[in-house]
Amino acid sequence: MTQDIIRLETYNLGRHGSAVESALDMLMEQRTIDRIWAKDWTVWKPEPREIADRLGWLTAPWDAENEAPEFTAFAEKVRHAGFRHALLLGMGGSSLAPEVLGTTFKTKRGFLDLRILDSTDPAAVLRAKASLPLEKTLFIVSSKSGTTVETLSFLNYFFNEILESAGKRSAGSHFAAITDPGTPLEDTASRHRFRAIFQGKPEIGGRFSALSAFGLVPAVLKGIDIRELLRSAGQAAELCRISDDPCRNPGARLGTVLAVLAMNGLDKATFISSPRLRSFGVWLEQLIAESTGKDGRGILPVLETEAGLSGTYGPDRIFVSLELEGDETGKPASQCLQESGYPLISIKIKNINELGSQFFLWEFATAVAGYHLGINPFDQPDVDAAKKKAQEFLKIYRESGSLPPDKPKLMEKGIGIFSDLTALSLKDFLKVFLRQAQPGDYVSIQAFLDPGLETAFILEQLADRLRSRTRLAVTWGLGPRFLHSTGQLHKGDAGKGLFIQITADDSEDIPIPDGPGSKHAGLTFGVLKAAQARGDLEALKSLGRRVLRLHLGKDALRGFNEIAALI
Repeated sequence: MTQDIIRLETYNLGRHGSAVESALDMLMEQRTIDRIWAKDWTVWKPEPREIADRLGWLTAPWDAENEAPEFTAFAEKVRHAGFRHALLLGMGGSSLAPEVLGTTFKTKRGFLDLRILDSTDPAAVLRAKASLPLEKTLFIVSSKSGTTVETLSFLNYFFNEILESAGKRSAGSHFAAITDPGTPLEDTASRHRFRAIFQGKPEIGGRFSALSAFGLVPAVLKGIDIRELLRSAGQAAELCRISDDPCRNPGARLGTVLAVLAMNGLDKATFISSPRLRSFGVWLEQLIAESTGKDGRGILPVLETEAGLSGTYGPDRIFVSLELEGDETGKPASQCLQESGYPLISIKIKNINELGSQFFLWEFATAVAGYHLGINPFDQPDVDAAKKKAQEFLKIYRESGSLPPDKPKLMEKGIGIFSDLTALSLKDFLKVFLRQAQPGDYVSIQAFLDPGLETAFILEQLADRLRSRTRLAVTWGLGPRFLHSTGQLHKGDAGKGLFIQITADDSEDIPIPDGPGSKHAGLTFGVLKAAQARGDLEALKSLGRRVLRLHLGKDALRGFNEIAALI
C-alpha cells in the first residue's frame, strides 16, 4: 500500500500551473531526483560545504531501524528503574520533533509522560520544576552541537536541583544526553555519569533530525511504536525516489509547487491543520523558514488555528490543509478558500502513525524547493547574528553587573516604546509603524514572555486582529524559541518583515549555575532572555529591518489588552 501512504492534491494553480509543469520537466531533464539520492551536492551549490555532510536524512528511515532495538531497550530499563516522567531540555531541531510526537500521541500505559522545556523565561523553568516529581523524572539533554546555551543552562539548573535530593553518586542517573560525537555535552555527560548517551549523526542537520535519535529516543520513552513511524517514513522515501515521472513523486511535486509559486510572489505558505496536528505545523515552520529564508529569498510559513474570511488575505498566499482522517474541523474553511480561487495543497493523513511519512515528505520537499530557489537548504548563515549580539550584551553584564541602559522613546500607561520612528502616542506609533508595509510584506510578533497557554491565546488573537486590519500575513513566535526556528528567515529573506518585539519584566528570576554541580551562578535566566531579546533586536536593525519594541513592564496582561484595543 505504499502508493496510498501520501494523499496529496493541489487545486487552483491557475496561471502558475504551466510554470509548475515546466519546473517538474526540468527536474527530470537534469536528473535532479536521482542526483539528490546520489547525494550530489551540485544539485544546490558548486561547493560541498554544509551540503555534502548534511544529506544523511535521506536514508534515516532505514538507518534508524538498526538503532530502534537499542532505543526500545533503554525505554524498558528506564521504566523498570521507576521513572514516570521525561523532561526534554532542548531548542529548535532538538525539541520540535519530540514536541510533535509528545503532543500528538497519547502516553502508553506504564511509559513516561513526555514534556518539553524550550524557553529561558524564568516562569517557564519554574513551572517545569513545580509540575514534575523530580525523583521520578528523567531529564533528556538534547543538543546536536552540545553547546546550545539555553540547553546547557537548563542542564546546569536541573542537575543542581537533582543533586540536592539524590546526591552526587546518583544524580547523573536522572539524565540522558542526545548529541553528536565529540561534543562538549558528550564530555559532560561522561564525566557526570549520565544514565545514557545517544550519539546523533553529524551528517543529519538539526531540523532534518526527526527520524534519528533526536526524535526517536523521546518517542520510545512515551511508548510510541517507532517501527510504525519508520515504516511509513520508508514508504514515503520510496515514493520520493521516483524519477521517471516527477508528478508521481509527492516530495518533488510538493517542493516544486511551493517554490514556483513563491518565485511568482505567492511566498506565504499558510497552514490550516486538524487540531491534533497543530504541533506538526510548528515543526514545519522551522524546517521551511530556516531552510529557505536566505540569499534574499524565502517561503514564509504562517500557522493559523482556523482560516479567516477570504477578504482578510492578500494575493501572496498559498494555503496548505493538513487534515487527519476523522477530524474535518478545518474542511469548510479550506473549501471556502478553494472556492475563492486561492491555490490550495490538501494533504490527508489516515492516522497518526503516518507522521513518519510526513516528516520525510516535507524534508524531501524542502530540499527540492531549495533546488528551485537556488539556495542551500541545509545551512543557516544568519542565525549567528543574533547569538553574537546577545553574547556582547552578556559580556557587558558579566563585566558590569547589569545590561546597558535602554531608554524608551515614550512611556504610555506603563508601556515603554522603543523605536527609530517619531510619534506622540502608542496608537500613533503603531499606525506609523504599520504604515511602512508594502504589498507582499508580513508582520512578525516576537514575544519574549512566559510561554503559558494564556500568552499563546493572546498572541493568536493579536495576530488575527493585525491580519484583519492590514491583510498582511502575520506570524507570532515566543523568544528565544523562534530564534532557532524562523530567526534565519527574518534576517535572510528580502527584508519583507515588520517586527514587533514584545518584552516584559519578570515577576521572579532564578540563577543559572556555571556548570553541573557548581555553586557559583554568574547569570540568571531573566538576564539571558533579556540579552537574547536585545541581541535579536540589534541584529534585525543592523540588517535594515523595520522594528518596533514594546515593553509591557510588570503587568504583561494589562499591556497586551492596551495594544489589542488600539489595533
